[in-house]
Amino acid sequence: MECSWPGNNQLMQAYHDKEWCVPNTDDQYLFEMLTLEGAQVRLSWSIVLSRREAYQKAFHNFDISYCSTLTDKDLTNLQEQYNVIKHFSKLQSVRSNAQAVIKIQQEFESLSLFLWRYVDFKPIINHWHSEEEIPAQTPLSNEISKDLKKRGFKFIGPVTMYAFMQAIGMVDDHGTSCPYTSNKERKMKENGFH
Repeated sequence: MECSWPGNNQLMQAYHDKEWCVPNTDDQYLFEMLTLEGAQVRLSWSIVLSRREAYQKAFHNFDISYCSTLTDKDLTNLQEQYNVIKHFSKLQSVRSNAQAVIKIQQEFESLSLFLWRYVDFKPIINHWHSEEEIPAQTPLSNEISKDLKKRGFKFIGPVTMYAFMQAIGMVDDHGTSCPYTSNKERKMKENGFH
């Protein structure tokens, strides 16, 4: 099966081709994906991707330290000035999640090390034959979601967590006949996986 979910949307196609399921260990990128996946709750991914540039500008390219210090007034200003999702609790979660990331970095060295240990630092590579087979959540996404919630993270339920795992390459759900399936080994090496 080829991945049909990007459709004819150019942003979705580019995301699928260059980022989706590509293993990544950069904390700033992980925080960006965590934020965007949280923003997607009850919305479509295409809406979030169309506002990604605004998010990058509003949150200083997802600078974790900067985001952790934002006040409610700052967030209100960002809500008014930028084309971000206007849901205020989601915007507040950028701050609280950044604060939670900093605590994890202090304890585990990095958010990446904390997350990737769940899969023994190797992506889970699935071999789906139809998109209907791809789960919305898994026992592992549920476990990580619970662990993150205990650490103060918001908008990180098991479905959002599974999408996040795909986004950072912890899970590879490209279809068996998707042209990007053959790039897995190269992509892993490019991102520090051997």
